[in-house]
Amino acid sequence: MRRNLIFFTGLHLFLLLNVVPCSLSAQSLPTGQEIKFNPISTAVPFLTITPDSRHGAMGNVGAATSPDANSQYLNPSKYAFAEEKFGVSVSYTPWLRKLADDINLACVSGFYRLDENQAIASSLRYFSMGDVNLTGTDQQVLGTVNPSEFAVDFSYSRKLSPYFSGGVALRYIRTDLSGGYGQNTYSAGNAFATDFSFFYNKSWKGDVQERTFAAGINFSNIGSKISYNQGETKQFLPANLRIGTCYTNAFDRDNSLSFSLDLNKLLVPTPSIKTSGGGNGNGIVLPDSNSGKSVIDGIFSSFSDAPGGMKEELEEVTVSAGLEYWYSKKFALRAGYFNESRNKGNRKFFTAGVGVKTRICAFDFSYLMPTAQNNPLANTIRFTVLFDADSFKKLRIKNEE
Repeated sequence: MRRNLIFFTGLHLFLLLNVVPCSLSAQSLPTGQEIKFNPISTAVPFLTITPDSRHGAMGNVGAATSPDANSQYLNPSKYAFAEEKFGVSVSYTPWLRKLADDINLACVSGFYRLDENQAIASSLRYFSMGDVNLTGTDQQVLGTVNPSEFAVDFSYSRKLSPYFSGGVALRYIRTDLSGGYGQNTYSAGNAFATDFSFFYNKSWKGDVQERTFAAGINFSNIGSKISYNQGETKQFLPANLRIGTCYTNAFDRDNSLSFSLDLNKLLVPTPSIKTSGGGNGNGIVLPDSNSGKSVIDGIFSSFSDAPGGMKEELEEVTVSAGLEYWYSKKFALRAGYFNESRNKGNRKFFTAGVGVKTRICAFDFSYLMPTAQNNPLANTIRFTVLFDADSFKKLRIKNEE
């Protein structure tokens, strides 16, 4: 699908189409009035999209779920507790299909356990915004471009005790919203970021049942700012704090149920209220994506800079909850809910999905159902295929015997 956009404003629109289904236009507020719609905007928001089907089916939880090949995005320190020797995952998500039919997110990730205590992993995420017709203010067609963004990262995780592990990831990010057009004004953006994460996992075995409690924390996308206009203005990456827990009860050898809960908060400045209109008492909400604050200052101030005080700070925390049921470790049913304050983007949706595991691979599918009508996220689906490379090896050895 080709979309006609005014070139001089189109690049900014791309930033919003990725994850926020509401308009981020500034709004006027009388002095003293409670702040209403005041979302946080950042560069490269595709980094906040959950790429795989399993966790997408559980409301985007994942800080403390059991490790798999997709842990790189959610909490790479979980890899140290992976049961498999190594594994690979391929995921594909058609994005915002109610707006366009050619916006897609693809992700490939994999891990390898060096020994009983250490693991390394890597992933590549590629976000394509489809074909875009660039149109000038005089309605003259300037050309067609294919804006895209990608991120590639590597991680190392290690057990620090029998129940606790830590991990670090390094990431390179590149975004080209102009598709090479207007190189004298717009340019591709480049940035580097890092993740720091920890994971706690402990199980208690009874005569029949086995219970597991896990908790995790991940500071992600902590890195340099990024620019789309050759450094004239710089925007924050979507630095994020994810905290979560997971409780699993294996009732017997064939049936297990887990419940997960995650809290997320962007570690970037909140848009501020600035007076205007010659002292007439009005204020407007202005995005702080080009804030002069340093990255470190932005992280620490993000816990106390909301114009609406602590009430607005709490509104910036999104909540994810998810359930996962496994039968005979072969078939999974999943469901979840994601909640974001109506003043910070108003993303509220239910999710559901299934998973089927064979001897050498697993297939996951998820479906998203917004609570509001006419939501651009409606009918979002995700597909994931996971390959247990260790099972390939065991199967080959068995066949040779």
